[in-house]
Amino acid sequence: MSTKPLLEMLTLGDLELKNRVIMAPMTRSRADNPDNKPTELHVKYYKQRASAGLIITEGSQVSKKAVGYINTPGIYSPAQVEGWKKVTSAVHEKGGKIFIQIWHVGRISHPDFHNGELPHAPSAINPNSKSFTPKGFKETVTPAEMTIEEIQNTINDFKMGGKNAMEAGFDGVEIHSSNGYLLHQFFSRTSNVRTDGYGGSIENRAKILFEIIEALKEVMPENRIGLRLNPSLHGIFGMTMDEESIPTFDYIIEKLSHYDLAYLHLSEPFTDVSELPHAVSEIAKRYRPMYKGTLIINGDFDQEKGNRYILEGLADAVAYGKPYVSNPDLVERFANDAPIADWDQDTFYTPGEKGYTDYPKLKAEKTV
Repeated sequence: MSTKPLLEMLTLGDLELKNRVIMAPMTRSRADNPDNKPTELHVKYYKQRASAGLIITEGSQVSKKAVGYINTPGIYSPAQVEGWKKVTSAVHEKGGKIFIQIWHVGRISHPDFHNGELPHAPSAINPNSKSFTPKGFKETVTPAEMTIEEIQNTINDFKMGGKNAMEAGFDGVEIHSSNGYLLHQFFSRTSNVRTDGYGGSIENRAKILFEIIEALKEVMPENRIGLRLNPSLHGIFGMTMDEESIPTFDYIIEKLSHYDLAYLHLSEPFTDVSELPHAVSEIAKRYRPMYKGTLIINGDFDQEKGNRYILEGLADAVAYGKPYVSNPDLVERFANDAPIADWDQDTFYTPGEKGYTDYPKLKAEKTV
């Protein structure tokens, strides 16, 4: 491995990635159409970034009930599948690989998205956060506790999302089981106080994730399934850590090692958790020895730190978020030790090309 291991090839299941620079999933809110389908703007955006070893798309809801942010694309309707087909074709034409992140936000939604009905969650506990609705930010509400039938329907929604992703030409899917959204809500005693088979013990609270994996295996290869976890999330979307938080993720990650997954995508803490008694400050260092498959790490990495983590064996690849917003040619910039352009946070979630597809590459592509 060279002194720039980020630029070395990586085998991911049965896929060969041309480098270890991963484009992290990022909500960009550009699907501003009645069908919440990807448009030509999405095609351009992802095509511009196809030099990444792997693109993981923005979170894409697996059903209408799963939505919780304005203008996010879905993966549950024929129109959405057709829109994504154009994206995957464009990325593949450029020699890239692309997974779709499949998503259900759970209690971080709002009745404005559901014709006045309450969002779904493991338990009827208000996260006391804010939801980004069509009418602006609104306070979250107390959600409806999901019935067993609704849980089973949601598992099937993830399965159908995987099936649709395969039809749309994706190389795989990433299950969004992170960041305080629905699956993470099941894992945590903060948000799950159920007394049935999906609550109580660590095994029960983690069960929905493994049932989704098993369901997805019926419609796609196991080694095309990845997932994302954020073990030390604290103080975001009403999530707090307790003495069972890390043991829950220990259980999940040890069990995941028995699967032939594409990868496990872990986030370092979003906030300073060094003073919290139940948190882990260095996620990769804890879980690299525990997880036997391909490990992707994410969280405010620059090129130097990314190379170091791979050299030290702490991760196999590194996912970059905000740097990919403003540097469509991030891989080329790393290769040439070129400056990294700053991003405009004011345009992260606004409609149109500005702050989305108008960031220049270091060297304009040659026209034929």
